Order: sequence, then structure tokens, then C-alpha cells
Amino acid sequence: MTDKPNVLRDLDPEALSLARKLVRSAGHVALAVQDAVSGFPAVSRALTATDLDGTPLILVSMLAPHTKSLLAEPRCSLLVGDVGKGDPLAHPRITLFAEARQAPRDTPDHQRARRRFLNRHPKAALYIDFPDFSFFRLEPRRASLNGGFGRAYALDGDAFKIAVPGDPEDWLRLEERIMIRYRDATQLAAAVGAPKAHRYRLAGLDPAGFNLIGGSVSFRYDFVFEGDEWTAVDAELREILEAVYPIRKI
Repeated sequence: MTDKPNVLRDLDPEALSLARKLVRSAGHVALAVQDAVSGFPAVSRALTATDLDGTPLILVSMLAPHTKSLLAEPRCSLLVGDVGKGDPLAHPRITLFAEARQAPRDTPDHQRARRRFLNRHPKAALYIDFPDFSFFRLEPRRASLNGGFGRAYALDGDAFKIAVPGDPEDWLRLEERIMIRYRDATQLAAAVGAPKAHRYRLAGLDPAGFNLIGGSVSFRYDFVFEGDEWTAVDAELREILEAVYPIRKI
């Protein structure tokens, strides 16, 4: 009996980096749940951001069918990856298999998710505090990466976790300070290799890197080394930003 060929490649640093950037730079996902009424698979689109530890976040109405389905069966999957020119199957995408966990209001998880989500989606301020809306953390259990033709990989959920040393509030304060000071991040985007776009802005920072958005373009920059504490990341940011903005100081 002939063994079937293994279509999966061994995970290498390049593929791991691609998988993480796809998830951490995503602004929306295709969310698949088991419909609570019919039992059929159901797919919807949801806006997303990531928590400080890299866990995807969604903000959904408790009245929506997919939310009711998540409460009944928290196992779900999400597809991430934008389609560009040419064959849509030639572009990288990743499927995360996750378990949804609601972040109740008046908890640190909710307050942190709220700040992170607004950094990524400022227009969500119009409805983010509506009483029927709630945050869910989609905690990855495993993932399937397709980096293009012949480039398939399997990953554990832990591959997407970011260590958050120290007090999360220190990271949130650093994020807020950087975003306020550098509202126009176009020069920073050029310095870190982001594609050309109109007027970039910072859309979030975590211990592993930061996100930039320019129009419809989303770009993720990962630090060379993840910070052991927020002050180490602050120092790397100072070095980057002072090279880009030599007159202005953080």
C-alpha cells in the first residue's frame, strides 16, 4: 500500500511570520459558526482587531444569528486574507480554528478590547457602547495557512500568542501616547517598508509590533525582538521614530 503524499510543508520562520501578519493586520474576517437553529454551517463577515496578546477580537450584536450561535457553540473558524489582482487562490490566506469567549462589560477584558478595537476601527465609536453589542475573544486552537500554490502549513494556536509582560495598562498607555503624538504616520510607514498609500495612521501597538493603516491598505510591522517589558519596546520605537522624525521627540 502506497502512503499518500503529505501536502503540508514544514513550518519555517517565513511561513510563521506570514501567518501572524495575516491575522494581526486583518480588519475583517469571514466568521464561520454552527447555526443554532438549523445546525448548518453559517458564514458571516465581522470587523476584527487583536488584543494585546494577539487574540482576535470581534464586536457583534447580541441580536445577530451568528452571535446566538457562538453562545450555543463557541467553536468557530475565521478566514483571513485579502484578494488582490489575478487568481484569488494565488493570494495568501489563513483559517483559524478558535473558541469564542465573551468579554463581559465592566471587566478589564472588555475595557481593553474596547480601546484596541477603536484604535483599529474609529468609526465603531458610533455603536460600540450600544447595550446589545458585545466583544468576543476568538482564542486560536489551530490554524491552516495557504501561502499560495503549493505552500500549505499547519500551525498550533499558541503560534499566535504574544507574551504581555508586566501590567497590560502600561502597554495601553504606551500605545495611546504613540498614537496621539504621531497621528500622521506616513513617514514612519515609508521607513518600515509599507506600500505607498494616502496618509498612514497608527492603528495599534502590542509587544510584538504595530499596525499601520493608509486608506484601504493595512500593514503590520513586527519588532526584531519582542519586548521583555514595555520600556524595551518604547526604546526601539524611539530609535525608529527619531530616525524618521529627527526634530520631534516622543
